[in-house]
Amino acid sequence: MAATVGSGNAPVSDTQPSTSADRSYEGSTFQYSMVLEHLIGEKRPIKDLNPTVMGGLPNPMKTDDQKMIEQGMESCAFKAVLACVGGFVLGGAFGVFTAGIDTNVGFDPKDPMRTPTAREVLKDMGQRGMSYAKNFAVIGAMFSCTECIIESHRGKSDWKNAVYSGCVTGGAIGFRAGAKAGVLGCGGFAAFSAAIEYYLR
Repeated sequence: MAATVGSGNAPVSDTQPSTSADRSYEGSTFQYSMVLEHLIGEKRPIKDLNPTVMGGLPNPMKTDDQKMIEQGMESCAFKAVLACVGGFVLGGAFGVFTAGIDTNVGFDPKDPMRTPTAREVLKDMGQRGMSYAKNFAVIGAMFSCTECIIESHRGKSDWKNAVYSGCVTGGAIGFRAGAKAGVLGCGGFAAFSAAIEYYLR
């Protein structure tokens, strides 16, 4: 009877070490996975990189007025006005420059033999400069406004925005002279915008 009991207990004693080994292995695996979760997993704590701790200058919190000014400067209306002013100045300077190198400035077509006075030359240069300034201002405002609207609609800032804006601007200007001029203006402005973007980027 004792032998029977001893033989019956023998298998039980053999399985106990393997069971304890499996439990220790599972426990170590669980602990390892928990460590990984805290290191690189979803439980990893997010550290606030304070500039003062990193050795940099402190970044003060922005006030509501500063945020409002930043939003206004990033708006399409502000960009259009800025481009309009810049185009006006650039166009005026370009018009005065082209008038300065033009030998026919100030000449009267009714009396081409008469030498123009300095006042007539300056008046002609001013008129040409004003004409160029208006055209450049309109083109700059249209291009900047359409580019901003397209960028806001697409949600991307890449070279395609300038190409689309150039096509819209050139087409709108060219369609005043007909459909063919509008198509040519669209293609020309789009190609010019693509070349500028490629050069700048």
